[in-house]
Amino acid sequence: MPNGYTGKVLRVNLSTGEIGIEEHDDAFYRRYGGGAGIIAHNLLSEVPPEADALGPDNNFIAAAGVLTGNPLGGSGRNAFGGKSPLTGGFGEGDVGGYFGAELKRAGWDAVIVSGIADKPVYIAIDDDKAEIKDADGIWGMTTGNTEDALREELGDKKYRFAVCGPAGEKLVRVACVIVDKNRAAGRTGLGAVMGSKKLKAIAVRGSENVTVADPDTTRDMARWVSQAWKERAGGLQPYGTAAGVKALHDFGGLPTHNFAAGHFDGYETLTGHHMAETILIGNDTCYACPIRCKREVEVTDDDRFEVSPEYGGPEYETIGAVASNCDVDDLNATARANQICNEYGMDTIGAGMCVSSAMEWWEKGLIDAGDTGGLEMSFGSAHAMVTMLQQLANREDFGDVIAEGVLRAAKTVGGDAEKEALTIKGQELPMHEPKFKIMLGIGYAMSPTGADHNHSTHDTLFGGEGWNLDRAKGWGVSGPLEADEESPEKHALAFHQSNFRWAQNALGMCAFLPWDPQHLADITSAATGWQYSTLEYQHLGQRILTMARLYNTLVGFTAADDTLPPRLFEAFKSGPLEGYEYPREWWEQGKKVYYNLMGWGRDGVPTRESLIGLGLSEFLDKVPAVA
Repeated sequence: MPNGYTGKVLRVNLSTGEIGIEEHDDAFYRRYGGGAGIIAHNLLSEVPPEADALGPDNNFIAAAGVLTGNPLGGSGRNAFGGKSPLTGGFGEGDVGGYFGAELKRAGWDAVIVSGIADKPVYIAIDDDKAEIKDADGIWGMTTGNTEDALREELGDKKYRFAVCGPAGEKLVRVACVIVDKNRAAGRTGLGAVMGSKKLKAIAVRGSENVTVADPDTTRDMARWVSQAWKERAGGLQPYGTAAGVKALHDFGGLPTHNFAAGHFDGYETLTGHHMAETILIGNDTCYACPIRCKREVEVTDDDRFEVSPEYGGPEYETIGAVASNCDVDDLNATARANQICNEYGMDTIGAGMCVSSAMEWWEKGLIDAGDTGGLEMSFGSAHAMVTMLQQLANREDFGDVIAEGVLRAAKTVGGDAEKEALTIKGQELPMHEPKFKIMLGIGYAMSPTGADHNHSTHDTLFGGEGWNLDRAKGWGVSGPLEADEESPEKHALAFHQSNFRWAQNALGMCAFLPWDPQHLADITSAATGWQYSTLEYQHLGQRILTMARLYNTLVGFTAADDTLPPRLFEAFKSGPLEGYEYPREWWEQGKKVYYNLMGWGRDGVPTRESLIGLGLSEFLDKVPAVA
C-alpha cells in the first residue's frame, strides 16, 4: 500500500456519464507531487492548446498533494485547474479548508472531469463510490445555499464541497471555486470552467485516515510546528492577513486609486486591528492547522451592508482590491463585498480590479451613466463598489462587460483603456506593488497563471534576520537584502523562491506555516518512505513551472507576454515612494537571468535539455522546433 498518496485518480466524463479509475505508480507522484503538478501533466497530456476553455475538450481538475491530509499543520491545501478562460493558458488556483483532506480520506488523489453534461449535475463521492447526480434543483443557488441543500440531500454532515456559484454558471471569467462556503481557489477563472460543464459541485466524504510511512517523525514535526508558528506567524491569529494593511500603507505599497498611488488616507478603518475591534466575531481554521487565521465577521446594524459570518471575512487581498484600490474606507462595505464574492463564487482580486478599472474609466470619461444603468462609478463610493460587484456576479448592465475580465472589457471600452489595463497574460494584478518589491515584478511577469502574489518573491520578507532569510541562506543568499536592492543574489532568490512556492503548493502545504525546504523534505520522506532531499524538492517546483511554461508556449504565449503594465514602471506623485521609479533596465536583465536559471531559451521556451534534466522526456515532442 502507498503512503502519503493513494495512487488513484477518479475520472468522470460528463458527456458520456462514464466514471473510471486512473492509477499511477510511485514514480509519478515523486515526479509531480500532486496539485499543480498533476494539473500541468494533465493539460500537456490531454487538453489541446487550441481547446476552448469553456468547451468540452477542457478538463476540470481537483488535485490534492502528497502531503494533503497529513496530521500536521498546513496540510489542508489542494489545487483546482484546467485551461483558464481568463488567460487562455495554464489555469490553477489553490485553496485551504477541508475539501482536499476529505478527498484523500476517500481514497483519491485527484478528480479529473471532462466533457459537458446535458443538464446541471454534481458529483457525489463516498469513499470508493462515485455518482453523477442531478443538480437541477440547486442550479442558480448561492454557494452557501448549495452546500446546505446538498448536505441535507446526502444526509451526512461529514461531506465537504467544492462549489460553483451563480457567477460560474453565468461564465463570469473571474469566477472561482468555493470550498467550505468561505474559501476560494480564486485565480484564473476556474469557476467558469465548472459552469461551462454544468458541474454545480463536487461533494466528497471519506472514512479512512491518510497513512504515513513514519508516524513518529510526522508526530514530532506536528509538535514542532504547533509551537513554532507562535513565534514566526503569531500575528495571523488575532488579525489575519489584514495585519498587512498598515505596513503596506506605511511602505507606500498599498494599491490605491487603481494602482495610481501606494498610500490610502482611509487605511486605518481597514486594518486587521480595526476589524478585531469592530466586526470580528470569531476565527476559523483549516484542516489540522493551529493558527486559525480565517476571519469570521458579522454586520447586523448597517442596513446597507449586512454580513453573515458563514461567508468568513475579508483578508488582505480582498481589502486591497475592493477597498483601498477603489478608494473605499468603509469596513462594513468591504465585508459585504467579500460576502458577495463568496456567495456568488468570484475571485475577490479579479472582481475588485474589474470594479476599480470601471471607476477609472468613469473618471476619464470612457464610460458614463448610459453604460452603467445609471450607477455613478466614482472612486470612493462604497455603494458603487458593492452594487457593481452584484452586477458583475449577475452579468447585469455594465457588469456584463467587466464579467469578461479587465483586459477584454478594456477592449470593449476602447480609447486608452486597453493600453492601461492592469493585467499580465490577461489576469488582473494582485494587491502588492512591485515599486518597492522589485523581485515581485519578475515573479508577476514570469508566473504561468498571469500576475500572482503566491508564486512570487516578496522582497520585504528577506530584509532582516529571521526564518525567511534562514531559508534563503540555503540558496546562497549571504545576508539581508533590501527590498529595492539590485543584485545577483536577488536574481538567485527569485529563482529559488518561485521553485520553493510551486513545490510547496503541489505537495499541499500552506505558505503561512514556518516550514523550510529541509522540513518539507523530511515531512515528505516521513509520509511516503522516500529518501527525499531539498534538491529534489526544488526540482519539483522547477519541473511544474517548466510544464506550465511549455503549455503556455503551445497556446501562443511568448516572451513578449512576460511584462508588466506600463503603470507599474511609472513613479508615484505622492506618498513614501514619491518619485521612485521601478528599475526597468534591471528588470529586463532579471528576466533574462531567470530564463537562463530555469533552463529556458532566450525566447523563454523550455529547451529540450531542460526537459531531459528534469525528467520530462515524455514531453520532448511538445517543444517547438525554434527552442
